[in-house]
Amino acid sequence: MTANQPNVEFYFDPICPWCWMTSRWAAEVAEVRGFEIAWKPISLKIINEGNDLGSHQGLHDEGHRLGRVVEAARVAGGESLVGKLYTEMGTRRHPGGRDDFNAIIAESLEAAGADAALAAAADTDESDAQLRKNTDHALEIAGPDVGVPIISIDGVAFFGPVVTPAPTGDDALRLWDGIYAAASVPGFYELKRGRTEGPKF
Repeated sequence: MTANQPNVEFYFDPICPWCWMTSRWAAEVAEVRGFEIAWKPISLKIINEGNDLGSHQGLHDEGHRLGRVVEAARVAGGESLVGKLYTEMGTRRHPGGRDDFNAIIAESLEAAGADAALAAAADTDESDAQLRKNTDHALEIAGPDVGVPIISIDGVAFFGPVVTPAPTGDDALRLWDGIYAAASVPGFYELKRGRTEGPKF
């Protein structure tokens, strides 16, 4: 990373469709503008500990399992593997519409060039300490009452942007420039409107 490139961290739970769309936007902008994104798995299950999630509980459990595998892959294969694995998992889960999570894990590991044995991490707690550390840090830098995605730009973190569908081309760059400008204002905290549409992949 050169001096004129931003330091960008993207905190994600693989189960969240809104997070997925934002990640595709961020990845496109990073490629065009020539900066790297540090992809950081966190857990909606951890964020919502003690809350009654109703029908969402099962998905949060599965997101946690996916996050465990991503973190295990990072330990085994390095930081560069995280974004690749998230892309493979998310493509199958979100635009793919699949819920066969064990198959998603196995296929994604293979497609990302990772060790198939890492699938076992989904059902152990070996990754949980780091997932909790990532999650706690994301909430510390973005503030309370947030979910995913969380983006940190040069140390300034936000929840969002939440957008559907993911903007591309010039629209993607214009949105990035706005977010980047907001991150440069120390006292800027929130800009929000109610959602009227669901995810459009």
